[in-house]
Amino acid sequence: MALLEVRDLVVRFETDDGVVNAVDGVSYSIDEGQALGIVGESGSGKSVSSLTVMGLTRARNTKISGQILFRGKDLAQASDEELRRIRGKEIAMIFQDPLSSLHPFYKVGDQLVEAVRTHNRSASRAQALDRAVEMLGLVGIPDPRRRVDSYPHEFSGGMRQRAMIAMALINDPALLIADEPTTALDVTVQAQILELLARLQREMNTAIVVITHDLGVVAEVTHEISVMYSGRIVERGPTDVIFSGPEHPYTWGLLQSIPRLDLPRGEDLVPISGRPPSLINRPSGCHFHPRCPYVRDAHRRTDPPLEPLPGDSRHAVRCLLASETRRALWQALQRGEKPKEAREDVGLKVDSPVEEAAG
Repeated sequence: MALLEVRDLVVRFETDDGVVNAVDGVSYSIDEGQALGIVGESGSGKSVSSLTVMGLTRARNTKISGQILFRGKDLAQASDEELRRIRGKEIAMIFQDPLSSLHPFYKVGDQLVEAVRTHNRSASRAQALDRAVEMLGLVGIPDPRRRVDSYPHEFSGGMRQRAMIAMALINDPALLIADEPTTALDVTVQAQILELLARLQREMNTAIVVITHDLGVVAEVTHEISVMYSGRIVERGPTDVIFSGPEHPYTWGLLQSIPRLDLPRGEDLVPISGRPPSLINRPSGCHFHPRCPYVRDAHRRTDPPLEPLPGDSRHAVRCLLASETRRALWQALQRGEKPKEAREDVGLKVDSPVEEAAG
């Protein structure tokens, strides 16, 4: 049995402007000790899906359906009291902004002590403080016995992020959700945080869900990747497969926007043209078609399902192009061809000038 299994999760927010389809039929699972990456641009629904797992999107204007099975128990049907017992103890989350997630008026140590004693009433303050010092040391905070009495503003950005990781792990949760754990950190600190997460996963056998917009962040940390767009998973598969043989044009765009050391210094990055779609007024057919360089007229009408590739049930893609065509296009892009050249190379005739402006 998987540690966490999300089945056909739908999250909608009713607003004055209309219904926001934040998450639309998302399914994934993660086993103990494994790491899953959920990748996509801002507004793709990746954070909302994980906040819903934690029970943090419940409100009168929110409609939630589907199943969230944690150790066989459906959290979507759990009471608020049951979720409070699980949240922070069995499932923990590192939020996007560590500065706003830590209370500025309380010492870091006091906040860690509270996290311990909330779920372990029998622990004395001294025991909880010792645990806080232990965790700060584990995540690499220097001189943790002294720094436990510091306020959040006395920590650097990287140290605050480490303190948030310590707080999330202080009760030895089975599942850790890391929402953009390297946002606003410089590259050196990013690498340290990712290395820390990988080490803690190995040492504590914690399952980790890493949410990010940067595929480069999850390359060395995760076992599997789900790529989200417009509230849906458009491609999922083992990490090595997603990097070596991606088959969705959106995944290609994310990969091509990562800086590469093997390209000439003056080589331009290749951005994804257009803007992410509105989750209130979503495009017809394939939701990616207004930005896709390989769109055909049928793609505007037909909404493709997420289907496994022939011969590889682990790798699934939501795209109407034939798998052979997708592989040929990716190989052409790997040779350095532009989308227009790649289309001509594989003999693909498109029915829209969507890509012509971008060249």
